[in-house]
Amino acid sequence: MLAFITENLGTIVVSAVLLAVVAAIVTGMVKKRRSGKSATCGCGCEGCPSASMCHKH
Repeated sequence: MLAFITENLGTIVVSAVLLAVVAAIVTGMVKKRRSGKSATCGCGCEGCPSASMCHKH
């Protein structure tokens, strides 16, 4: 088992870093969604043609 880890250490480290980045992105999207902000649009709703679809007034 130790030989497998040492032979694939680079792959394991890169995979762990990528997994952490993806987890951070998903966590940020969930936080934005829960706070009522749109996860797909980073700007305000003024002048947005899809504002009525996002926010029901």
